Amino acid sequence: MNELKDSPVRRERPKVVVLTSPTTTPPYNLEKLEEQAELVWATADSLPDALPGAEILFVWDFFSTALRDAWDHADSLRWVHVAAAGVDTLLFDGLRDSDVVITNARGAFDGPIAEFVLASILAHDKLLHESKDLQRQSVWRHREGALTAGSHALVVGTGGIGRAIARLLRAVGMEVMGAGRLARDDDPDFGTVVPTEELARHVAWADHLVLIAPLTEQTRGIVNGEVLAAMKPTAHLVNVGRGPLVDEPALVDALRSGSIAAASLDVFTEEPLPPTHPFWGMPNVHISAHMSGDVVGWRDTLADQFADNLVRWRRGEELANGVDKQLGYARGR
Repeated sequence: MNELKDSPVRRERPKVVVLTSPTTTPPYNLEKLEEQAELVWATADSLPDALPGAEILFVWDFFSTALRDAWDHADSLRWVHVAAAGVDTLLFDGLRDSDVVITNARGAFDGPIAEFVLASILAHDKLLHESKDLQRQSVWRHREGALTAGSHALVVGTGGIGRAIARLLRAVGMEVMGAGRLARDDDPDFGTVVPTEELARHVAWADHLVLIAPLTEQTRGIVNGEVLAAMKPTAHLVNVGRGPLVDEPALVDALRSGSIAAASLDVFTEEPLPPTHPFWGMPNVHISAHMSGDVVGWRDTLADQFADNLVRWRRGEELANGVDKQLGYARGR
């Protein structure tokens, strides 16, 4: 479905618009592509003027919705590459219904995010956040942490990142189950995968509920009051997917009432997280600034990923990491 078949070899230097913003660090090392493509740099304001004649759009500012507003100017657009795993902010009806192919950064963040999730779980189990708070107060207080090996993790999202998380958690002795669009009992990474829409029936099993699902109409608000009420009072929520996967007011209530024990949150409905948000003042909430996949060199990785796909484009080959525009994510197993 995402294969381009109209021409075996494309013109030598297609016009490529690189969408950035004044607040994002531009992609590194794209100058090496000047021999392969005509690069035009644009921001949201200048995108309408840059798009005419462009066959390719490289969305480096991956939270931008500028293409929606400039869509009428995309007279030659054939391929959009997003420098992110999630494409929820990009998709709109006109793009879905068009012949434009979308690719994403599938694979670039699998290992880093898996490590971040494991670190979040270990920090929770070993009381590292509390230890740091006591250190600031010069307080010596012996406590007992939880044993991570043998504990249960339910990973919501069975794509490449979810699978990397499952493999790493299993490697430290955790029991892992997945939640995805399709249920199955013989998954090579999760063993059992339960339907996401039945999450409330299964969360009582989990000591750690990990969210890495793409944001779609089906997953928006999937962790709601019903799911939170069904969790163990000792449970820990980790969200490294998208903020709107969680009903945040319901989560605040659950954390305050002790319905669940803690949350490690890397993503939020509004980013940056407003300084007045109650999460900031809650001792059982651990906040990071949407950075779970960002390790030293990640920008180079994303630029190289696009460069590799550009070679495929010029050869008339199928592009890597094609996104199913109706599902809203790149298909995996």
